[in-house]
Amino acid sequence: MVPSQKIRVLVADDDVGRGRFLATHLARRGFDVSSANSGEEALRVLRVHDPDLVLLDLSTPGMSVLDTLERIKQIKPAVPVMMLSNRHEADIVFNASKLGADDYLAKPFETRDLDLRIDKVLERQRVPGEVSPLRDQVRRNRDFAGLFGTSPRMEEVKNTIEQVAETTATVLIRGESGTGKEVVARMIYAQSGRFDKPFVKVNCAAIPHELLESELFGYEPGAFTGANRQKLGKFDLANSGTLFLDEVSEMHPALQAKLLHVLQDGGFSRLGGKRDISVDVRVLAATNKGLELAVQDGTFREDLFYRLNVITIHIPPLRERREEIPVFLDYFLRKYSEFYSKQPAPFGDSAIGCMMDYGWPGNIRELENLVKRYVIVGNEAQIIRELSMHKPTLVAVPASAAIATPRPSQLEETRPPAAAITIPITTVKGNGADADGPSLLEIGRRAAMTAEREAIERVLTQTRWNRRQAARILKISYKALLNKLKVIEEQDAQNKNLSA
Repeated sequence: MVPSQKIRVLVADDDVGRGRFLATHLARRGFDVSSANSGEEALRVLRVHDPDLVLLDLSTPGMSVLDTLERIKQIKPAVPVMMLSNRHEADIVFNASKLGADDYLAKPFETRDLDLRIDKVLERQRVPGEVSPLRDQVRRNRDFAGLFGTSPRMEEVKNTIEQVAETTATVLIRGESGTGKEVVARMIYAQSGRFDKPFVKVNCAAIPHELLESELFGYEPGAFTGANRQKLGKFDLANSGTLFLDEVSEMHPALQAKLLHVLQDGGFSRLGGKRDISVDVRVLAATNKGLELAVQDGTFREDLFYRLNVITIHIPPLRERREEIPVFLDYFLRKYSEFYSKQPAPFGDSAIGCMMDYGWPGNIRELENLVKRYVIVGNEAQIIRELSMHKPTLVAVPASAAIATPRPSQLEETRPPAAAITIPITTVKGNGADADGPSLLEIGRRAAMTAEREAIERVLTQTRWNRRQAARILKISYKALLNKLKVIEEQDAQNKNLSA
């Protein structure tokens, strides 16, 4: 594949001679190439050069290659990274894939092999505005749409998509991180009358708010120091098409007013511009946070919330539709087996059983990355070990989490069914000489578990089951809270079986 326009590639290689060879080879193919000889330099060049692809091969002291990979994905999550290495250990490949590496090419290799792998990686990138990638995108979205509707709750989501796709209404897509909000947005786009027009995505959380305004609305020459030419914004690029605002809750309040103006009037002005520009753009937005609480906190405009919330689609987390896990496993296994040209064995019953029991805090994205690692490494035992390592543990709840207990009726109204059973504490009978009774240590452990559970329930009720906000109030990580909820569910199931 010869690029139709300059595609920017960053070659990060601490071997100067090899790096120069790769840069020359890629430049001959028509790529715009920049180079770095260390992890620190690679991060500096990444910010300035803004590459479309990174080739990463570092082994000298300083930042390790995995540290560099992790920082690259933090700075620019969407950029594909291809690892080049003469280290073939399964752990290296496994960890690189876990940190977000899109491909791994072992040295030595022929340049034609490198070219084929680069072409494969770039083919996965979306190019808004070009007809052939859009058609391919629509085909992929329709294939992926077959995964929706395999559970009753997702059947409802699919029906809603079909109802709203042909309209021009703004849609707010809500759900936890990794549930498939972007997939839903692309399905709406693919089934709409704008499917042959641009689909432009903006991740509001990945772009500093100082730069997000120019990214969305563009700027005119002289708007600020260094603005030597006109830049079209995402609204310009999405004209006649669809703009997807991911993580819209992260948008700075000062910029929300300008977005509201576009949604209401269909016009905006570029930075440094002297006239309004009219556009016809359908906006789809997504968030994994409770916007109602953000409105109460004053971090999100109430009028913008109501303007975005014309139609809402709620996507349930994967743990609430576990019957879809085998379907996703089959889909991702076929997808990445083809991409990496490998033929791993299907997952065994024990591995599938572990996956069905796992809580999936990262939802479908976490499941997809796990399957990708399995295809690369081909070690099912390692996958099972990884899932088993996420066994949750109980820790003390800080005193600051003690909040007024809601009425029982309120608790029943707001609490999901999975958390409806309490942990029983055995009453110690007799005068304390009964050797069969629980020890003082056991009594204390059970009391701590019950107090922890009650605190979690109070905070979740207070936040209307916004788990991320609850985790902040409880001063624990979001993942730790999910693990605790899983423990509660398991204990409920055990108690139910004992009482049956």
